[in-house]
Parts: sequence; C-alpha cells; structure tokens
Amino acid sequence: MLLGGKIARLSLMLKTCCPEKFLDFNTIIERFPTIGQLLAKTSWNPFILAYDESQKILLWCLCCLINKEPQNSGQSKFNSWIRTLLLHILAALRFDIKEVGLFCQGLGYAPADYYPGLLTNMVSSLVTELRENHLHGFNTPRRMASERVTSLSRVCVPLVTLPDFEPLVEALLIYPGHEPQEIICPEFFEAVNEALLLMKIALPTAAVVCLWLRHLPSLEKAMLHLFEKLFSCERNCLQRTEVFIKDSLLPQAACHPAIFRIVDEMFRCVFLESDGSTEVLAALQVFTRCFVEALEKENKQWKFALKTYFPFASPSLVMVLLQHPKDVPQRLWCQTLKHISELLRAIAEGQTDGSCGGAFESWFLFMHFGEWADIAVEQLLMSEADPPEALLWLLAFSFSPHDGHQQRAQIMVEVKVVVCRLMKLFRSLTLSSQDLQAAAGESLEATPRPLACQQLIRRLLLSFLLWAPGGHTVAWELITLIAQTEERTHEVIGFLDQTFYRWDQLCIEAPTSGKVVRELLTELRAQVVPSRAEHVGQAHHS
Repeated sequence: MLLGGKIARLSLMLKTCCPEKFLDFNTIIERFPTIGQLLAKTSWNPFILAYDESQKILLWCLCCLINKEPQNSGQSKFNSWIRTLLLHILAALRFDIKEVGLFCQGLGYAPADYYPGLLTNMVSSLVTELRENHLHGFNTPRRMASERVTSLSRVCVPLVTLPDFEPLVEALLIYPGHEPQEIICPEFFEAVNEALLLMKIALPTAAVVCLWLRHLPSLEKAMLHLFEKLFSCERNCLQRTEVFIKDSLLPQAACHPAIFRIVDEMFRCVFLESDGSTEVLAALQVFTRCFVEALEKENKQWKFALKTYFPFASPSLVMVLLQHPKDVPQRLWCQTLKHISELLRAIAEGQTDGSCGGAFESWFLFMHFGEWADIAVEQLLMSEADPPEALLWLLAFSFSPHDGHQQRAQIMVEVKVVVCRLMKLFRSLTLSSQDLQAAAGESLEATPRPLACQQLIRRLLLSFLLWAPGGHTVAWELITLIAQTEERTHEVIGFLDQTFYRWDQLCIEAPTSGKVVRELLTELRAQVVPSRAEHVGQAHHS
C-alpha cells in the first residue's frame, strides 16, 4: 500500500509537469528546471517501471522533452541522453520489437540509431532476470520458466561469438536450473565449446567449468582438441606443450575434482593406446604441474580434499608427491626420494592397504610427478657413498612397473654396477666414448639386457654427460653412438628437452651444461626434421 501510494503521487506530479498538450522545449525546462533529474531517477527505478500507469507517463514525458530542432550542442546532447532513457525503458518493458520499431521511427530515429542500444539493454535485462532467478530459487513467482530458458539458449546458438551476447552466454552457462534434466539445449553447449576451442570467445573460468560439468561431450572434445595440438606439432618441446595446456583452460577447470578425474582418465587411455608413449607421459607431467599451480592459486585452504582427486591412491604418497622439488632444499632431495621409494615399494609389494589398484596405479600416480625420477638419476651419479638401494629400486620400478620382485632385483644389481663405474669416472677430466661404453658394460659378447634396463642405463649415461666435468667433451660422440635409429634419436631429444625444461622450472643454474644441452638439441632436431618432412612428402605423393 505504501509503494502504491508513492507511485500514485508520482504519477500525479508527472501529469502536472507535462500537461496534455505538447509544450515548447524551452518552456518546459524553464518551468520545471529539475525535471531531468526526476525523470532520470524514475527511469532506473524497477519498482516504478513495474507500474503500468507510470510506464506510460514516463514515456510520454520523455517524448515531450525531445527538442525536434536542437539549436546547439548542449541541446543535441540532451536529446541523446533522453534517447538513452527511452531505449532503457523500452528494453526493460519487453515490448514487441515491431512496437518498438514503430515507436522509435515516430520519434524520427532510424533502426541503426536505436538497435545497438536496444540490444545492449535487452541482453542486460535478460542477464539480470537469469541472475535474479538463481538468487530467488525455485517455486517463486519471479522464476523464469524452464521452457523460456531452453528457448533462449536455442536462440543464442548462432550468436555465441558476438561480443554483445557474451554476458548472456555466461549467464546461461552458470544458470543452475532446478529441474531433474538439463534445460539448456545441447546445441548451445556445443556452439559455445566450439567457439571457445577456436578462441573466438573468452569466458571466465567459472563459466567454462559450468560448461564442461553440464555437458560431458564438450569436455571430451576439449581434451581431444588438446591432444591433437600436442601431438601434431613439433615433438619433444615441453615449453610449447605448456603454452598449449595453459591456453586450453583445462588445468584451471580441473580444480573441480569431477573434471580432473575425467581428464586424468583420458590421459591414461591415450597412454595405454599409444603403447606407453613417453611423449604422452611428458605431456601428463606438464599438465599435472599446471594443475597443481592452479589448485594452489585457487584453493588457499583446499576447497576439496585430496582424496577427491586421487581416490585410489595412498594419501601419504599423494602429499609427498605434491611437493614441488623447488620447494624442497636440494640437500633434502635424496631423503625425499627415499621416502617416496619406501611408500611405493610398500604398495607395489603388497605391504600396505592404503591404496587400491596395485603396482600400475601407484606407478601411474608417480609418473604424474616424473621429475622426481629424473632427479633420482642425478642423485645416484653425484652420491659420494654407495648407491642407495631405495633410489635403485625407485628407478627400476619407474622404468619397469610390471616386473616382478626377482626381475626388478636383477635390474637393480646391473644398474648398481654401472653407477659405481660411472662414479669412478665422474671426476676424470679426460674421457672417451670407449670409457663410457665400457662402464655401461656394452660389448658384443655381453648378454642382451631387458629393454627397461637398457633404457635406464642410457638415461644414466646421458645424465653423466651433462654433469661430469669431462662429459661435455665426448657428449656428441657418445650420443652419435646411442642415437643409431630415429626412435633412439627422439629418445635422446626427449631427455634433453625434459632436462632443460626441468632446470628452468627448478631455477637450476648450470651455464656450461645448459649450453651443451642447447647445442645438442639444435643438432639433433636438425637431423630429425628433414627426415620427417621427407616422410610426410612421400605419404602425400603416395
């Protein structure tokens, strides 16, 4: 009753201000100098606009104030301001578009004059209504009907890339709805996701999370799009991989556990289908680090428990792996690696009930944080004492998780012998490739080693070349002997690229070694790229 009385008094005052015949503009301003302020306030008052009589009077009064023949720039600006108020009211009242057109044409405006402002106001009005529905909840008179939301999302399908519609697209994505089934049409989700992947629109992370949570095919398509970008460009370039991964918004969205687990499962499937591709593992490690960074940035106090991200893993193992090596003093790296080894060994050999899935699940979790395995190789080579058994087991496990206890023990024995020989050569300033081959135990008469053991020993030799004072002088000679095939060449390039990327992440200063890595990468990539181009050319002609 109080609001109704105020609106009635306002209506009477407005009628007094504007008699039922048009007055001269100057006469109105002279008689009512504050009418502009009054109309401006009432035009933006939603309670007054909700009253039918006030709507008509406001429109009429604003029309009275339009100067048909402005004499100066001040009057032209005043006309423009009045037009803005008219467009706001017309959008707020949701007139039929034909009525709006006729009304504006009657005022002497072309469609090009009022359509942009009308569109902006209509979008703003719809966004406000969607947000109010979200705040008011369901079973309220102000709630937008689900059929209207569905219709609105369908109308927006061809419009999602237009800048004026971005607020409405965002509002529809975060609009929760309260029905048991999704009310946003799937075509809308598909159109938004396509525009997002092609970078035709930019949306807040919260809206992207809503998109991928509400429409699983969009999340799957985003992951496939990322895989296509990662594995169709130059191989073994983790800096480019990091750029692609961060631009995809997937690490940020993965802060929601449901999205993380789907993304993680897709990485697992691609890894298994690629027969254990090291490139997939490298991409997984970069993704995991980007995800952890986003998680730490968003969740200062951990919004979700770690168990929701890694439900089948040992919580203590997850906690120690989540430590970034740069946050652990280098003098404690060996101690941390021993702890990781103990936890993994207890799980792999069935001595703990803290996790599910057995050895492979624990190994795959460890591979998310594979830089610890690379650090273990370096720690073995630079150790002053005998090679720690915990580090030997950790490396044997990381290179061959499916081996049984006896096979893994045999790998540990062979690797320990090689490490001891390399440690004797570590301080030597004069080295030859023959010395290193002898240390590795490679000869024509030697019994062929298991594949995992061969890979691990090659990793030890490559690390030795970078860290031993005399290793730089024979680096190219030994690598030439190792990289006899294209597959081996890619293995060496992958190791060098991962090492260089890890040093950059950990802020490790190794000027001489860094220079050697860059030179070796340049030489090896120059050899691989032409052969790859020739292969593509042959495939094209065939």
